[in-house]
Amino acid sequence: MASSDTLTRLRYRYLSGRLVGEILSKSWIDSAIPVAALLAVLVALAALIPGVFNAGYIADLSRQLAEFGLVALALTIVILSGGIDLSVGSTFALCVLGALVGMNVLDIGIAASLAVTLGVGIVCGLVNGVLIGYLRLRAFITTLVTLVIYRAIYDIVFPRLASVIVASTPDSPTWDYLGFGDFYGVPVSFIVFAAVALALHITLSRLRPGWRLRAVGGARKSAFNAGIDVKRTVCLAYVASGLLTAMAAFLFSARLGSTGADTGIGMEISVLTAVVLGGVSLGGGRGSVGNAIVGAILVLVLTNGLIRMSTPGSVNQLVLGAILILAVLFDAKWVKNRSKILSRVYVSPTYLALPERSKAAEAAFALNDRLGAAEPIGLGIVEGPEDVVLDADDNLYTGTRHGTIVRFLAPDYQRSEIFARIGGHPLGLAFAENGDLLTCVGGMGVYRVDREGVVSRVADETNRSWLSVIDDSRLRLPDDLDVAPDGRIFFSEATIRYEMADWVTDALEGRGNGRLICHDPRSGKTQTVLRGLVFPNGITMCRDGQSLLFAETWTCRISRYWFDGPNKGKREVFTANLPGYPDNINRGSNGTFWVALLGLRTPTFDLAMRKPAFRRRMARRIATDEWLFPNVNRGCVVHLSETGEILDVLWDQAGENHPSVTSTCEHKGYLYLGGVSNNRIGRVRLPDADPEWTARRDTWGRG
Repeated sequence: MASSDTLTRLRYRYLSGRLVGEILSKSWIDSAIPVAALLAVLVALAALIPGVFNAGYIADLSRQLAEFGLVALALTIVILSGGIDLSVGSTFALCVLGALVGMNVLDIGIAASLAVTLGVGIVCGLVNGVLIGYLRLRAFITTLVTLVIYRAIYDIVFPRLASVIVASTPDSPTWDYLGFGDFYGVPVSFIVFAAVALALHITLSRLRPGWRLRAVGGARKSAFNAGIDVKRTVCLAYVASGLLTAMAAFLFSARLGSTGADTGIGMEISVLTAVVLGGVSLGGGRGSVGNAIVGAILVLVLTNGLIRMSTPGSVNQLVLGAILILAVLFDAKWVKNRSKILSRVYVSPTYLALPERSKAAEAAFALNDRLGAAEPIGLGIVEGPEDVVLDADDNLYTGTRHGTIVRFLAPDYQRSEIFARIGGHPLGLAFAENGDLLTCVGGMGVYRVDREGVVSRVADETNRSWLSVIDDSRLRLPDDLDVAPDGRIFFSEATIRYEMADWVTDALEGRGNGRLICHDPRSGKTQTVLRGLVFPNGITMCRDGQSLLFAETWTCRISRYWFDGPNKGKREVFTANLPGYPDNINRGSNGTFWVALLGLRTPTFDLAMRKPAFRRRMARRIATDEWLFPNVNRGCVVHLSETGEILDVLWDQAGENHPSVTSTCEHKGYLYLGGVSNNRIGRVRLPDADPEWTARRDTWGRG
C-alpha cells in the first residue's frame, strides 16, 4: 500500500498533465500551430529545391514581405474590430496608380506623391468606415461592392495613363533607394515595414486604442455598454486599413516602377489566407501583429516555392483556396473547442495525504459554545469581513466585498463610516509603524491607506519564475500580510493559478500553487521568498523579529520561516495535523497566537485528497457546483502557545452566530472575529486576557 501511494504521489507530481493545461491557457498558443506549419514548409522547400534559401532569395522575399505584410496588417486591424475588408486588392491598385501618377506623370516629387498615395488609401478606407461603422451596413457585402467600384475606377483611369507611366522614369535617388536600396544589407522597405509593425504591435497590445479595438471586435454590445464609441472605432479601423494599404502600394510602386491591368487582383484572397492562417480569428477580437506576419511569411514562401517548381498560376490559386478553407475550418473549431479542452485538462489534482488524528488530539478540540454569545458588530452593514484590525484609538477596521474598508468608531462601535474605497475585496489587514493601514486586495495586489483615507498601491507584481509557463509575476490572490520590524512587508499569495472567485478549485488540486512574498519599501522591490506552498493563507510576525508564522490551509499546518538572523532561510513546522483549515494568524497576549480555522476536515474529503484520479474525473465530468469541496461551513478559533501547543479552542456550537471564522484579533481583553462569508463582526470577552494588551503595543512597543 505504501509503495502504491508513493507511485501515485510521483505520478501526479511529475506526470499530471498540468503543463498541457498551462500551455493551452497561453495566448501565444494561437501562434504555435502557424509557426510549426511555417517551419514544416521551410524544411519541405529546402528538401525539394536545393539552395533555394540563398541571400538573393531572402532579400527579394523581405521586399515582398514589406508590401504584402503591410496589407496583411491592414486586414488584421479590420478583422480585430469584428469586420472584414474584401476591397484591399482594389484599394491597393488605386494607391499604386496614385503613386505612379504623382512620380511618373505629374513629377511632383516623392513627398507629394506619398501624400497623394496615402490620401487615396485614407479616402477608400473612410468610405468603407462610414458605410460600415456609422451607417451600420454589413461589412462583407459593403466591401465586396467597394471592391467592384474601386476596381472599376482603376480600369477607367489606368488605360488613359498607361503609356505615360511606362514611358516616364522619375529622377529621384530617394525613390530608387526606397525600392532597391539597403541599409547594412537589409532592404530599406523591410526596415520601414518592421518599424510600422513594431509601432502597431505596441498600439494594439499596450495602448488604449488597441484595447478598445479588441473590445469592439470581441463583444460589440459590451464595448458599447462600457462607454466605447463603437461606430468611431469601427470607422477608424477601416481608415487605418486604407492607410497601411497605401503604404504598401507606395513601396510596391518604388520597387516595380509600373503597374498593370492585373495589379491587386486576387490580393484579398491571398491576404485573407495569410491572416487567418496566421491565427487571427475571423470572429474578431483575437489576433496580433505577430500572427499576421507569420501568416504573410507562410503564404509568400509557399507561393514562391510553387512558382520555383513551375506550378501553373491556377494551381497556385487552388492551393491558396484550399489552405484558406482549412484555416477557416480550423479557426472555427479551435475557437469553439479550445475552452472545452482547457476546462478538461487545466484542473490538475495531486496526491495530498493528511495523517489521521489521534483521540487525544481530537479531545483537545472538544465542542463548546464560547462563540455562541459573541456580540455582533455591524450586523447587515458589512458583507464579507475577511479580516479585522484595530488602531491605537481602538477603532475597528474591516474590508467588504463591495471594495471598501469600513471603520467602526470606538468605544461602542455603533457608528461606522467608509474609511477608504479600494475597488477590490480587501482581505488581510495590518498597521504599519507610522499608522498607515496595509491591505491585501484579491486580484489587485497590496495597497496602503494613510490616516486620511488616501489609497496608494504598494505592489501588484513580483519577480517571475524562470521555469514558469504561466506569467506568475502578477499577483492573483494576495490574502494576508504583516510588517517586519525594519518595515519590510511580508505577504502570502494563496495561488498563482486561480483568481479569487475560483479559490476553492485550488483546494481540489491540493498542489503547491502558493508563495510567500516580501516587499521592501526602502528599495521598492518585491521578491518571492518561498514557493510551492499549499494555499498559504495567514501570516504573522514572531516576537524575535527574525521569523514569521504562515498557514498552509489545505495541508492543515502552520510553519515558521526565518527571514533574518543566523537561521535565515530555514523553515520548520510550527504545528501540524490540525482538525481544520487554518486561515489568518495573529498575535495574542502573553506571547501566544490566535488562529482561525475557516472549516473542518472530513473523512470523505481527506480520502478524496489521496485519490487524484477521482478528483480529476470529477472535474471533467460534472458541473462545478456539484464538485466535492472542503467543508468551510463550520470553523473555530484556536489559541496556541509560543511553541505551537493547543491552549484553548472556541466554538460556535449551534453554528448560527459565527460558524465560519477567517480571522481573529485580540484587543484589550476582547477577541474580534471576521468571516469572509459573514455579514457581521463578532466580539467575545476573554476573561483571563490582559485588558490593556494591544497588538500594536506588542509589535511596536507603544500604544
